[in-house]
Parts: sequence; structure tokens; C-alpha cells
Amino acid sequence: MATHANAAAHPQSRTPLVIDISRLGRRPGSMLTLCETVVGPTRIGLELVAIDEGAPLELDLRIESVSEGVLVTGRVSAPTSGECARCLTAITGSVEIELTELFAYPDSATDETTEADEVARVGVAGGADTIDLEQPIIDAVGLALPFAPLCGPECQGLCPRCGVALASAEPGHHHEEIDPRWAKLAGLFDEEARD
Repeated sequence: MATHANAAAHPQSRTPLVIDISRLGRRPGSMLTLCETVVGPTRIGLELVAIDEGAPLELDLRIESVSEGVLVTGRVSAPTSGECARCLTAITGSVEIELTELFAYPDSATDETTEADEVARVGVAGGADTIDLEQPIIDAVGLALPFAPLCGPECQGLCPRCGVALASAEPGHHHEEIDPRWAKLAGLFDEEARD
């Protein structure tokens, strides 16, 4: 039996990633599909690149009752923003993750034989069974995003001396380098020239 979950699946009092699955029932094989766009409740990602809080998260999920709990599979996609790890230029993009997560029923064998942080659990809110997709999405997005995002594969970064972005610096950008062994002497010549 397949039914379609819609925006009414999560009342405003909860995060949009807490999904009411009470219509699913617990008979193995029962299924809901969830195809909607929700507002990201928090910033999701890494230090340099992430899905911003309030960004649209596109959910295309299949929620299926299995003997030990609820299996969620499908895709989540969203726009990303951040800055280049080399030149600190603002960058935008998108991320798409494949989600596969089992939520154990309370008092199931899986619930009783696994540690609290090893498997997600079906929760109860307002008398309805719910699943919270936030942590599985956070984990999957963290693995999918680049740790050091770049504005382009040929990004030259910043000048180590003055900090200007080398991509926008004049051609042949460089600084006079004085051998550190002679630096004090160069300072003496500068003082003599001023006298």
C-alpha cells in the first residue's frame, strides 16, 4: 500500500525534518513517498561550505515499514554556499545526497540490541510516530561536501606577501625579495640615504 506524504506531515511546531509517519502503520511493506521542498532548519555542512539555514531542501524519499522499523531511502538536494579554500572568494553550488537510513521501532530487537548512537529510532510526538531526518542528512552532507572547496581547479590562491587574490592581480605580480642575510645591510643603506 503506497500513499503520498505532503506538507501536512509535519506541523509547524516541529522542525520540517521531523516527519509524521503515523499513516504508514507498522505492517511490513507499507510505504509512503515524500516529494517536497522544506526549509533547512539549521546550517548543514562544513566550515567553508554548507547549506545555509533557511535554504530549500528538496526531499525525494521513500519511507517503508520493515519488520524492525522504518527504512528511508532516496535523495536530498540543496544549494550550497561558502568560500574558496585558496582565495576566499565567495562560491555557490549544490549538493545531492543518497539517503538510506533505518529507524528502529521502540522495543524491537534492533532497538534493544544496538547502542543509542548506532541506529536512529522512531519517536513519538503528540501521539504520532515520527522520524527525524535531520541527523542523517547532516551526516551525509558532511561526507558529500569537499573539505577544501575551490572556486575553480586553477585557483592560484592569495599572494603570501600582500594577500591579494592572484587571479585578479596584475600579470607578473611579485615582491622584491631581499636575502634575509643582507636585510640589515639594506636597512643601513636606507638610513644613510635619509641622512
